Parts: sequence; C-alpha cells; structure tokens
Amino acid sequence: MTTPPPGPSTGVPAPGGIISAVERILLSDEEVRISAPGPQIFDPNTGQYVPGPDGVAYEGPGLHRASGGPGLVLRLEGQPYRDDGDGRYLLFTPLSAPVAAEGNTVTIVKSKDSAAIGRTFHALDPGETGGMSVVRTTWMRIAKTGGAA
Repeated sequence: MTTPPPGPSTGVPAPGGIISAVERILLSDEEVRISAPGPQIFDPNTGQYVPGPDGVAYEGPGLHRASGGPGLVLRLEGQPYRDDGDGRYLLFTPLSAPVAAEGNTVTIVKSKDSAAIGRTFHALDPGETGGMSVVRTTWMRIAKTGGAA
C-alpha cells in the first residue's frame, strides 16, 4: 500500500475545516471592539486641533488572555527594576477580522468574566498574519481595567 502524493496546496487551512472548529471553540465566549484613532478635528474654541472620535474597525467574536507579567531588567548597579508597568496580553480574532494596527484600542464588550467587561488595551504591534494561522493574534498592553469583580 502506498500513500498518494500530496495535491497542490496554498498553505492556508481550508475554510470550514479546522478554522471553523477553532473559532467555534475559542471565539464564542467574548465580544471585542477594535477602534482606530479618528482624524484630528479643529476646535474653534481653542484654535487647536484635537483628536477626533475613534472609528470602529471591528466588533465581533474574540478572546483575550494574559501572556506573562512585566519584564525585569538589571541596571548597571545590579538592582532589578520594572521596565514596563503593565502585563502583556494576546488578542485572538477570526481571520476574517481586519488586522489590528499598532496603537488601536481594544475593548472587551462581552465576556463571561464580569471583571473583563469594559477593560481596554492598546495594540503593541500590527496583528500577526501567516499562511498557517487559524486565528489572528495581536499583542496588547492593558490601558484601563473595567468591569466588576
């Protein structure tokens, strides 16, 4: 008995297969909103340009999770200190969601964890892309806690 040769492949998992299963399992408990900064608008009262309202780039299924605590580095004197004040988080969204941009704001809209609702994060880097991805991954840093624990 021989194994048939592999057919042509794009390197992207077939839609409806593993992607649907992962989205159904991982992305069913939370709803997230990704907002992009709006354009600067002129304030006639101050004569200055101020940030405009954020525009919603995506709102739908997603999942966030902690991805380790703050890092530690050593100064020349050998004394440890915190190099960043907040832990990092990962955001998972469907591949059909737009790629988050660096600086976008992510808000947890719905969650089984009431302490997570209203929590906001800032995207640290553009969302990761790749041929073997089954969900989109974005690194974030917490901006504001919310919810009621």
